[in-house]
Amino acid sequence: MSDFVSEFWNLYVIVIVLVSVVGCWVFLLLQSKAKFTPGVPTGHVWDETLEEYNNPMPKWWSWLYVLTVVFALVYLALYPGLGNFKGMLGWTSAGQHTAEVAKMDAAVKPLYDKYKAMDLQAVAADKQAMEMGKRLYLTYCMQCHGADARGAKGFPNLADADWQWGGEPAQIVETITNGRMGVMPPHEQLGAETIKDLANYVRSLSGLPNDSVRASKGATAFNEAGCSGCHGPDGKGMQALGAPNLTDKTWLYGSSEAVIIDGISKGHSNKMPAWGEFLGESKVHLLAAYVLSVSAK
Repeated sequence: MSDFVSEFWNLYVIVIVLVSVVGCWVFLLLQSKAKFTPGVPTGHVWDETLEEYNNPMPKWWSWLYVLTVVFALVYLALYPGLGNFKGMLGWTSAGQHTAEVAKMDAAVKPLYDKYKAMDLQAVAADKQAMEMGKRLYLTYCMQCHGADARGAKGFPNLADADWQWGGEPAQIVETITNGRMGVMPPHEQLGAETIKDLANYVRSLSGLPNDSVRASKGATAFNEAGCSGCHGPDGKGMQALGAPNLTDKTWLYGSSEAVIIDGISKGHSNKMPAWGEFLGESKVHLLAAYVLSVSAK
């Protein structure tokens, strides 16, 4: 009800709920005072022989109805259900969830603390720890990187030895904790011909088929256009900036000439969300160890 800024809606809900419950009670009372003629048909017939009789409801059915109404009133007094009224017990679903999470965290805290105190490589070699890490990965990471951690277009493969931001234990923890923002600025101002030259040069760096004449022009443009400022003069990238190595066989978006041209022209922007505050240090430690173990396979 916190979304309703007018007190009218609070009263509206209260009235509707109470009228509905009390109305059921009134209906039952009216039925109890009605006149019945047991064994006498009302004249309504279905399927040739199915007749309706003017018989009262069974007593057990009436009492069940009474108990239902009483239960509803008691429930509305104890739990939220009447507009802004929070109930005498002060129960909320959010509060129950928080309590259950706290209870679970307290139960597993000793185990998390044990692994947190261990070196990341040692955790990655622990079978039980990796089962826990895998569950964390499948819950929070597989949506982007895939169940097998091999990624997809625009989402890095975590199962290989190529690391855009660095694959050392501390770097992996940093990536998961604080997230990353990778930006390749657009370079449409260079013109279509120069961009095509650059694409051929980039393809030549990783040994892909290319137009040698255009690649030669692209080598000059690579430095003049400022590409070497991020990717390095040799094209091997710079992990501190998240600038990819252009000389290997790893392509985040694809290696065709058309895809590379599109990337140079329009640029790319990728964000790895930060999980440190949400998961906490212990879970990040386990998750980082799992990613480290996957990349080592």
